[in-house]
Amino acid sequence: RAAFHARGYVRTSMKGVAAAAGVAPEVVNRYWNSKESLFAAAMQLPFDPASAMPQLVAPGLDGMGERLTRATLDLLADEQSRNDFIALFQAGASATKAARGMQDFIERSMVDRLVRTLGVPDARLRVNLIMSYLIGIGTTRYIVRIEPIASMPEDDLVKLVAPTIQNWLDPTKPLQKPKGGSGGTKPTKTAEPKPRTDS
Repeated sequence: RAAFHARGYVRTSMKGVAAAAGVAPEVVNRYWNSKESLFAAAMQLPFDPASAMPQLVAPGLDGMGERLTRATLDLLADEQSRNDFIALFQAGASATKAARGMQDFIERSMVDRLVRTLGVPDARLRVNLIMSYLIGIGTTRYIVRIEPIASMPEDDLVKLVAPTIQNWLDPTKPLQKPKGGSGGTKPTKTAEPKPRTDS
């Protein structure tokens, strides 16, 4: 954890962590086969993206909106996982290096993987929208507990949320509205009445 705090996620290497711990790199690799897994363990993350993300994206885009929604809700439904996330976000907000480390980790382990899966020019914006939406839903349901989302059955909430996520995942559906507003037509300008010329 000290290595990640001191050097950040990007600049920290498996070899560097092994050297700081006074062990051979093979020892570190034996327990954590990737830097993502090592970071998750060091920061006590409630899940390991190195194993979780492939399971979510491997089946393809079809149904991914529902898979991502359920995974987020199920993760935050667990009290220990929820408390871990709150602590992580608080640490990230209070310390610049910790915040940068979390940002780099999220970008490389989750965002980049989804971006590569979509493979379209605006993929990063789509993924940012998806993550912001899911974090917002999870926070509303499990942290600030605003009704009716807080007590809504999970299946009902998934049915409401997943289609929006799936829409953002669909590269054939543009994010921006066509010029001229809805339907691509400009509103008709009403002619003003001419002044009367009565003598």
